[in-house]
Amino acid sequence: MKKNILLYITIVSVFSINIYSQKAKLATADKKYDGYAYIDAIKTYERVAEKGYKSADMFKKLGNSYYFNAQFNKAATWYGELFTMDTANLEPEYYYRYAQSLRAIDQNDKANEMMELFNQKSGSDSRAKLFKKNTNYLEAIKANSGRYNIEDAGINSIYSDYGTALYSNKLIFASARDTGSLGQRKHKWTNQYFTNLYSADLGEDMTPGAAKKFDGTINSKFHESTPTFSSDGKTMYFSRNNYLDGKKGKDGNKITLIKIYKATLENDKWTNVTELPFDSDNYSTAHPALSPDGKTLYFASDMPGTLGQSDLFKVTINEDGTFGTPQNLGNTINTEGRETFPFINSENEIYFASDGHPGLGGLDVFMSKINEDGTLSEVQNVGADVNSPKDDFAYLIDTKSRRGFFTSNRDGGQGYDDIYKFLETRRLICEQLLYGEITDIKTSELLANTKITLYDNQFKIVNSGTSDDKGKYSFMVECGKSYNVRAEKPEYTTKEEKITINTTTGKTYLPIALEKEICKVAVGDDLGKCFGIKMIYFDLDKSNIRPEAALDLEKILDVLNQNPTMKIDIRSHTDSRQTFKYNEALSERRAKSTINWLVKNGIDTSRLTGKGYGETQLVNKCADDVICSEEEHQLNRRSEFIITAL
Repeated sequence: MKKNILLYITIVSVFSINIYSQKAKLATADKKYDGYAYIDAIKTYERVAEKGYKSADMFKKLGNSYYFNAQFNKAATWYGELFTMDTANLEPEYYYRYAQSLRAIDQNDKANEMMELFNQKSGSDSRAKLFKKNTNYLEAIKANSGRYNIEDAGINSIYSDYGTALYSNKLIFASARDTGSLGQRKHKWTNQYFTNLYSADLGEDMTPGAAKKFDGTINSKFHESTPTFSSDGKTMYFSRNNYLDGKKGKDGNKITLIKIYKATLENDKWTNVTELPFDSDNYSTAHPALSPDGKTLYFASDMPGTLGQSDLFKVTINEDGTFGTPQNLGNTINTEGRETFPFINSENEIYFASDGHPGLGGLDVFMSKINEDGTLSEVQNVGADVNSPKDDFAYLIDTKSRRGFFTSNRDGGQGYDDIYKFLETRRLICEQLLYGEITDIKTSELLANTKITLYDNQFKIVNSGTSDDKGKYSFMVECGKSYNVRAEKPEYTTKEEKITINTTTGKTYLPIALEKEICKVAVGDDLGKCFGIKMIYFDLDKSNIRPEAALDLEKILDVLNQNPTMKIDIRSHTDSRQTFKYNEALSERRAKSTINWLVKNGIDTSRLTGKGYGETQLVNKCADDVICSEEEHQLNRRSEFIITAL
């Protein structure tokens, strides 16, 4: 019985590199074995590169191997070598990967240079256009429009009514309608009466009933507005002018700013009104909004660290009731303009008003998704139903009924600001099912348990999973967005596919075929096929080894050094476009030159045989007097490295 020998060849290793060892011993050299060899090509590429040989394809593979393995220092090294070569036809993606690798090692100036080049070469790639205004924003707004049935909420006055919150089946809002009370005062900036909080019972379809004043402990002679309540209904936060215990606070310019206050419910009465620890007499904090779990408070402010006129911030609420340090939500949300009136629903969507993002005029309502890692998705305008050329803000939605409220000073209202109620008939986030199968590119075998990772167009992880026992996978994705799908499986080359989803609901099919990273060879196989070596190139009518030929021979040399019992027969072939005798002699010289190069570099002559076959072993019809294309003739000009022993 013949003895099988296993050695391993890894062509490209991305996330996990499986290393196997030779455990079976070879018998005598003259015994014929039905064996196989597997060779780690990445290690071979590294050893070849360290000798000074250069190849764009080799540097791509080396860089990718470490980039996908999050070894960015090594990825930067090999991508750096890649960029020393001719980059005229280099795919834009390599500029991005090189930039990311450079950032990981704090070479930010050079990374910025790469990103600028990436921007020039990639065209519409959003990674290169972060914070850059979309000239087609009106089309996006149009696409998001037509999703609401809107009507007057039925609680408006001729004065200002705005800012809603849901509490114990009631709608709580701010209003300046109380003109009959003694001491009711006007705000000198707006000539509007100061606002107090009001309450209205909610009936069928969230229709508000008659409005009445909210708790007298909360309302003061100055502004109160925009409350938010904890899920248990025992804690509220609200905005008020800098006024507490009968004392009015002012900043250095003698202006009374706005602060956020906290109150607790005891014996059905709101009490313990206190200002929050990050409030200040020198800047405003306003419009609080609680996360559904009650652990984070969002708000608007112009505190130090603000990017524009007002920004959105968040602060952690600790278990003991203390607060963390406020954090700016960053420039995905905040602009040089005004960002204000945040609201967070149970689906971790944050709605807010802004005049800094592309809109229809004044404040528009926008939405961003809060991802699991705390990052924020691309900002979207909610559309022209809610938004108008005037100010539209204070958006609130119940995720179960898809009903809600917003405030606007649009034409046709009753007062300075008016509250509108709505029914959302179509979700802002259009979704599709992205699905497919993972297969072996050669055998079409369905590959079960393949790791699948879904990335957005900024290469942030959106979702991950594995293919089922039939090689199938699926993800829910957003319409109109671009994604990258990465498939990884041991013994296969990691593959990444980019896909842009259609702008309507439905399904998108994306099959992924993986290539074996393991090249299995046996006696009689051509070792050159593992490395894609089609031919060892020589100068015209010459037999000396050219530099590009030496690069390929280095690969063969490395395999022979790693497998000291392996023997090969080197075969050189020509096409038929010279005389038979000439081709035979030329191929013979080239075969001998190849052998001599390997011997000169340390390979024992006993392990090498070789012969020139001229035009005697054509692989196609292109014999003498047969008209063939250059491509067809090229197939016959080839070099082979046939394994004769393992």
